Amino acid sequence: MKIFIYTDFEKKITTNTKNKLISISKKLGLDIVDNIIDCDIIISIGGDGTFLKSSHKSQEKPIIGINTGTLGYLTEINPEDIENALENILEGKYYIERRMMVEGEIIKPSGEIIEIPPALNEIGISKNMTGVVRFDVFINKKLINSYTADGILVCTPTGSTAYNLSCGGPIVDPTAHILTLTPVAPHTVINRSIVLADDSTVEIEITELRENTSSYVLYDSFPLEVFSGDIVRIKKSDKITKIIKIENTSFIDTIRENIS
Repeated sequence: MKIFIYTDFEKKITTNTKNKLISISKKLGLDIVDNIIDCDIIISIGGDGTFLKSSHKSQEKPIIGINTGTLGYLTEINPEDIENALENILEGKYYIERRMMVEGEIIKPSGEIIEIPPALNEIGISKNMTGVVRFDVFINKKLINSYTADGILVCTPTGSTAYNLSCGGPIVDPTAHILTLTPVAPHTVINRSIVLADDSTVEIEITELRENTSSYVLYDSFPLEVFSGDIVRIKKSDKITKIIKIENTSFIDTIRENIS
């Protein structure tokens, strides 16, 4: 079996964990490759942010995360459990969860289209420190509401426990097939999340940026600046993220451990 190791920054615990992984991999006869295209699985070392970056590069190769971060909703293997995890993988004692992603495009008033790459957690609209953003939200071409807010999120079930949770959105089983629309600090009476079918298309038309506000599309926290008059179209992606699961731990167990 060929593995590709991904980590996006070096700190002591990450470096030590990577060295430990390399040593155990050699002991078990695993090949470590330098090109992600050549691997059978990706091993992400870090926190959930590192895992998200791995998912962007994965080309739908299965990923398993070793947690050297904090909460670890996505990275379920602790450094001390590396050898046991790899042995289970070699023995076929694992399963793969297929997680949906979202993708989109920014449509400029000129007709120019800027692609938004697939994201595992969410695609959202956000702003800088000052002012607010005004925008209209359409679901399948029908206006659902006009907002004055700090932003809005269109998130996958996987992303429900990320920024969406901080904004008061619902916790969703990560294997569900829905989209969640959650406003960020809205200045409106309607401030609840809206749960949508996964074949819905969401369009966010930015109508005004107040008080020298700058606004951005964030796909898993990667920014693309947008301006008044831009339309952000978001839908379920054809791409998925494959996550290797070894422990027989349910979604409910994970929620209880991380949120209690």
